Amino acid sequence: MKSHHLRTHRSDENLAREGQLAWQLAAVATDPVEVDDDVVEMVVNRVIDNAAVAAAALARRPVVSARSQALAHPVSIGGDGATVFGADAARRTSPEWAAWANGVAVRELDFHDTFLAADYSHPGDNIPPIVAVAQHLAARRGLTGRDVVRGIATAYEIQIDLVKAISLHEHKIDHVAHLGPSAAAGIGTLLGLDQETIFQAIGQALHTTTATRQSRKGEISTWKAHAPAFAGKMAIEAVDRAMRGETSPVPIYEGEDGVIAWLLGGPDATYDVPLPEAGEAKRAILDSYTKEHSAEYQAQAWIDLARKLHDEYPIILDDPDRVESIVLHTSHHTHYVIGSGANDPQKYDPDASRETLDHSIPYIFTVALQDGAWHHVDSYAPERAHREDTVALWKKVSTVEDPEWTRRYHALDIDEKAFGGRVVIKLSDGSEIVDEIAVADAHPLGARPFGREQYVQKFRTLAEWVLEEAEIERFLDLAQRLPELGPDELAGLTFTAAPGALVAVEIPTGLF
Repeated sequence: MKSHHLRTHRSDENLAREGQLAWQLAAVATDPVEVDDDVVEMVVNRVIDNAAVAAAALARRPVVSARSQALAHPVSIGGDGATVFGADAARRTSPEWAAWANGVAVRELDFHDTFLAADYSHPGDNIPPIVAVAQHLAARRGLTGRDVVRGIATAYEIQIDLVKAISLHEHKIDHVAHLGPSAAAGIGTLLGLDQETIFQAIGQALHTTTATRQSRKGEISTWKAHAPAFAGKMAIEAVDRAMRGETSPVPIYEGEDGVIAWLLGGPDATYDVPLPEAGEAKRAILDSYTKEHSAEYQAQAWIDLARKLHDEYPIILDDPDRVESIVLHTSHHTHYVIGSGANDPQKYDPDASRETLDHSIPYIFTVALQDGAWHHVDSYAPERAHREDTVALWKKVSTVEDPEWTRRYHALDIDEKAFGGRVVIKLSDGSEIVDEIAVADAHPLGARPFGREQYVQKFRTLAEWVLEEAEIERFLDLAQRLPELGPDELAGLTFTAAPGALVAVEIPTGLF
């Protein structure tokens, strides 16, 4: 890997293309290096993972809304259109709207893959826009499954490299600002576009996808699921404009009035972004990890620890009055974003939205401790959140930042990187229960790492309520053959809900 040094440049410095980060990202996208076999394997896993969580969310209101918006738009004349999860596979819409609908479905339950470093990300959010464009242009450009794999590998590489180096949340910018450029670059690789075109698309995608972090603060709204879908939609539109010869703000990152100077660390800030050398394989996807549980990633290990404590110490479940306090010693991010350090009263409110409870480690740890399990629907149900003994215990849970867990959270060494912490449960008789966990069970270094078998089982489990068995098997067969798919098969990278499965779902109306 090489390191690209990033800083603000005055306008009179006339920073050359070669010195601009967007140009270097475009160089990664145009590098014809082959995709390693283990990366191909993981791309397939993540395509299955995305489909699994999308199937589970098909009847949820934000997903229904986004799907109805997408299906209100006809196929654009430049290709054959793209498919929408849940809808009849023969019914197509324009690729940017398919990316919108499928992106919301993938993101809604907060249940797909993650990478955490200087910033946060769900790199699986790159897959819907790349697949949508591939389906739309497969016949006209002869695109294959191998092209899709290459595009996804590029997108993961660029988003993860940006996340390793540039903190957005520190400056209250939403993490999808790294997603717009990565999705645009991935689409560029998919289509075999030249470096100048991808460079312009990256700049436009970044410029149109910067937004504040209020979408993940306080009373968290349904926009949390829409934000990455919007970034994917904007990336497709940015690529379209760049292919037509339209240009972007330059230099987008380094300019005197650019992203670094005014949205990030300021005119004096510097960053060092790791990027593959020319001819070096794009392997960043292997640094990311998926979720076994439908919750913010920092909660994954805590759910696993809570399940363990549930089995080992039934005494703490007999009566909430036995517990005086539960303190989670953890990283800065866990404490200040999903812990008591956020100072969000909604994190202790039984009437809070699902999106808010998903970002409340006090709630999540309490329910997982009491139930010894976690379910993507039942654990968030209003009746579950209002249970009297749950509320009583919930209010006794707090978090504190531990510098060592913060250091491990930011470590770039995968063997040191950790997302858990140490729990201290103080009982009313003065005794304490102390335990800790570094990574989730499903993490590559966890107790039960996810492999192809677990990804496939996750899809079967989450899709069985809405897909017929034959449709489940058809999708799994096709997805696992992704690298060998021809242009006529890419349209099959979707699924159709079973007859009547969504008939009771109310379709909202709007402008379209």
